[in-house]
Amino acid sequence: RIVGTALVVLQFVLIVALGLAAVLAFLDRGAPAGAWLLGAGGIALGLWAVSCNRIGNFNIRPDPRPGGRLVERGPYRWIRHPMYTAVIACGIACAWVIGSAWGWSGAAALVLVLAVKAAVEERWMLVAHPGYQAYRARTKRFVPGVI
Repeated sequence: RIVGTALVVLQFVLIVALGLAAVLAFLDRGAPAGAWLLGAGGIALGLWAVSCNRIGNFNIRPDPRPGGRLVERGPYRWIRHPMYTAVIACGIACAWVIGSAWGWSGAAALVLVLAVKAAVEERWMLVAHPGYQAYRARTKRFVPGVI
């Protein structure tokens, strides 16, 4: 649980830092259309993932909720962690707007934190959900058909 909480804290620190820096950069010089599209796509994917989950089924920490069920519809048909993918897309959009090595380093750190968090979560999901191994075999972690 300590590891899970630490990963969540790191995730939110990086999200806030990237978001604030992107807002400041946006106000200073605007944003490329591609960054807008990537950010909007990330938001849309996140909303779709949330809409396919019932209230209280998912957890911000990587440990499954007691009594939670495995969701395999919506974006979960192809991606095991669509909410993480949504955060990654928005983080990359922010780095694009920031346009500096710091921004790209922050986005890379966010991807790393979410990759570790997903790996931890998947170990616990294997224990909590008997069908998770089969689900994991037919889906990708973050990007359909790729990762």
